[in-house]
Amino acid sequence: MPTIAIVGAGPGLGLSIAKVFGGRGFSVALVARDQGRLDDLAGQLRAAGIDAAGFTADIMDRPSLAAAFTRIKDRFGAVDVLEYSPAPHNPVPGITMAGPLEATVENLQPQIDYYLYGGLTAAQQVLPDMIKNDAGTLLFTTGGSSADPLTGPPEFAATAVGSAALRAWVLKLHQTLAGTGVYAAHVPLNVWIGSGGPETQADTIAQHYWDVYTRRDGAEHHYTA
Repeated sequence: MPTIAIVGAGPGLGLSIAKVFGGRGFSVALVARDQGRLDDLAGQLRAAGIDAAGFTADIMDRPSLAAAFTRIKDRFGAVDVLEYSPAPHNPVPGITMAGPLEATVENLQPQIDYYLYGGLTAAQQVLPDMIKNDAGTLLFTTGGSSADPLTGPPEFAATAVGSAALRAWVLKLHQTLAGTGVYAAHVPLNVWIGSGGPETQADTIAQHYWDVYTRRDGAEHHYTA
């Protein structure tokens, strides 16, 4: 049975992606900071007949993220799909909003830690097996400002910088993996999840990820409601 690991799993998009992939035969490994919330999400998935478990890790604590993937491999085996969506639903220690005039090295560095270094660390845990097996998929989610900095208000500048760094790395990773059985893509979401009609709802957006996974073409797949 293939396995998807969802880093940054929550009750919105993360759970919806888990349902989409789990409903098609995937085991689901959920990664986030709060074990209680993970247990609740995994319980919902198991009630729907999906093999799922939660693994606590802090994206800002790279050793804890690496350790979580060791536990995932012990439980499920090698990861077939990595979905990295670091959307801070609750305040993250050290992460602050900052516009261009307020940006400093001190408040930009945590954004880079959160987006780029977290995504890189997660990928490093699964890429060796994927490259060895010549199979696997890595999907990285950010907000629309990563691809178009004019998306969103100016106070999102620090977030745009961090997520744009992740985007640049993912696009170069896609280029590097071209011609292999391993596929990497960036998914920028140009939508406030749950803000309007069906096209803004997490269950609808999650289908976009299945489409990207099955098509396996192109380095970037925007979702716009």
